[in-house]
Amino acid sequence: MGEQFNAAGIGRRGFVASVLATGAVGFGWGVLPGTGSKGAAMAAANASFSPVNLIEIGADGIVTVNVTKSEMGQHVGTAFAQIVCEELEANWTSMRIKHVDSDPKWGLMVTGGSWSINWTFDALSRAGAAGRQSLINAAAKQWGVPAASLTAADGKVTGGGKAASYGELVAAGNVGGAWSEDDLKKLTLKPSNSYKIIGKSVQALDIPLKVNGTAKYGIDFKLPGMLYGKIVLPPTRNGATAKSVDDSAAKGVPGFVQALSLKDPSGKFTGLVVAVADTYWAATRAAALVKVDWDLGPNAKVDDAALIVEAKRLQADPNEGATWVRNGDAEGTLAKSGKVLSAEYTTGLNLHAPMEPTNATAELKDGVWHLYGGNQFQTMSVPLVAAALEVDASKVVLHQFWLGGGFGRRLLGDYFIPAALATKALGRPVKVVYNRTDDMRLDCARSPSWQKLSGAVVDGKVSALTQDVACGWPTNNVAPALLGDDIDKKKKIDVFAINGADVWYSFPNHHVRLLDNKLAEATVPPGYLRSVAPGFTVWALESFIDELAHEAGADPVAFRLAHLDGAGANDKGAQRLAAVLRQAVARSGYGTKKLPEGTSFGVALSQGQERAAATFTACIAEVAVNKKTGKFTINKLTVVYDVGTAISPDGVISQMESATLWGLSLALYETTTIRDGAIAAANFDGYTPTRMSQVPPLDVSYIATGVFPTGTGEPATTVIAPAIGNAIALASGARVRALPITPAKVKAALA
Repeated sequence: MGEQFNAAGIGRRGFVASVLATGAVGFGWGVLPGTGSKGAAMAAANASFSPVNLIEIGADGIVTVNVTKSEMGQHVGTAFAQIVCEELEANWTSMRIKHVDSDPKWGLMVTGGSWSINWTFDALSRAGAAGRQSLINAAAKQWGVPAASLTAADGKVTGGGKAASYGELVAAGNVGGAWSEDDLKKLTLKPSNSYKIIGKSVQALDIPLKVNGTAKYGIDFKLPGMLYGKIVLPPTRNGATAKSVDDSAAKGVPGFVQALSLKDPSGKFTGLVVAVADTYWAATRAAALVKVDWDLGPNAKVDDAALIVEAKRLQADPNEGATWVRNGDAEGTLAKSGKVLSAEYTTGLNLHAPMEPTNATAELKDGVWHLYGGNQFQTMSVPLVAAALEVDASKVVLHQFWLGGGFGRRLLGDYFIPAALATKALGRPVKVVYNRTDDMRLDCARSPSWQKLSGAVVDGKVSALTQDVACGWPTNNVAPALLGDDIDKKKKIDVFAINGADVWYSFPNHHVRLLDNKLAEATVPPGYLRSVAPGFTVWALESFIDELAHEAGADPVAFRLAHLDGAGANDKGAQRLAAVLRQAVARSGYGTKKLPEGTSFGVALSQGQERAAATFTACIAEVAVNKKTGKFTINKLTVVYDVGTAISPDGVISQMESATLWGLSLALYETTTIRDGAIAAANFDGYTPTRMSQVPPLDVSYIATGVFPTGTGEPATTVIAPAIGNAIALASGARVRALPITPAKVKAALA
């Protein structure tokens, strides 16, 4: 089972290969170390059986799924359990989940990109199938009958008038050893039309723990004798160094220990001063009294305008940038065109701002460094902290906690460094909790972007289109070893700064170029924020598609469908994208519903984060605009996904609703500025996500085609802004090209 789409970028296997190349982790397929008789003897002695290390079946019949992904409200463990349960033919009431700590045996540990299910579905399915077949084989051996005469269902093996529960078979021993990778590949998995638990909504296994308060987050963690650290914020986000530190005034705070000026060999902190005390509040009070003489560094005068100037300089130089898409001769065709339409689109600085602020605890015990907190990229965070501590990565263990929000912030493990270095300096465990101001001003925010698009239309269709994208590259900051190759294999490219621009439309001449705005990177080191590049590439592209449709005098839906002809590499992907668009049209009333004056529909399409594992997405926004004031109202948002296979329908809808609201927030409300080299926002009075009262009616739905499952947590984030912007333009004639879209910008565009 599995329809996979590949493009010139880095796909999931390319990503894994890149991680392997770093030497940071050995990637495994979940096979237990130790096979054959020794593995079987160990399993029998422990009254449990593990066909692969992803699952364990106990003598009590309990099936435990080891979850290598982070839990931040998406109930990923429950989906894992459903996948295993399906092929294992277990009873759902026997399923349990366990979120595991960092260990090379788990292979790549990363939670982002809407990859969790897409990357693990096959491995989890085969783990379940291997467990089922092993138990059938054990029963066949015990009863002296052919394995083919037995069946497994509801946690039991039956046949020939006999029956045994999974627990009984495990308790009896001789279930077998671990399965090899080759044997796992030979297993035949169920067709999607025979699923019993996949595709069924179940109560998430982590809900009881979250309701009764036993669920533990990093901010809850404590150790005996632990100290607390509070960072003394530098005046600039990056580049400042501490020339001297005076903590004399802080010594009057009861419980104050010391203000530490720490050197970070990893380079993530250029100047790190931490006030340490025996309580969080004492550390906070002390930090406010610590006086630091700062060298502000090279970015002290940088602001948003400077980043735009640099972006335009890069775009004007034909030798700059790396090519992501090159079909035909876009520049040559535009040069010969009678009329060329050009537009510039921008997005500002966007923060993660999770409700659980960034936090970490560190401890040195028996020569091993233990880190405690929630993290999304253990595979990279462990070696990062090891570099800061100047120890081998094998001496660092990250103990995983649930996340009170991640959204990509915790893909970078820099926040473990202050706790680890303070622990190293004092010889005692230290917990560092960022307050809200720390969390915002030390964020690895989504870099501001500037894009220029040019296009021409001939006979009602796009003859050529170029898209130049300038921004800070998050992979340069988080995981430089994972940079990919551009289409010419001559330059490095950050696929996570350009994904989404490699469209499923058929454009005969299409050129996409990515420019590395290093001034942006140096000023605010960027990170991955939910949906990553498509949050800005799709905003610009889908808005510009409407501009081209207007130039052609075409209906925006018909214009898109005309370019989704499935030519060449676009093939079935274009058909699936057209299908979600038609579904959104039908559900929204586009073309059939009579709208009042000043109200219009806007449309936008997306593939999700990456073409290699596309989640085909359509949004239609119904928006009313007051042409006198520029104020507008979102009457309704209609969003449709093609998810392939939906593991848990309730979970899919929840993720879609969440992504839709995040996209709405980025479209209309969220942004901050860079002022004198610093992030301006200090709290939610200066950074305003969508409030509950601002949520419009939502209609979210999905198409389950039964092919390989794709991600659901991010795709809707990408389409909301262009759909709203397109609706406003059609309703009023005001084209806004800078996010967030505000009444003031609409009014200015009307002038």
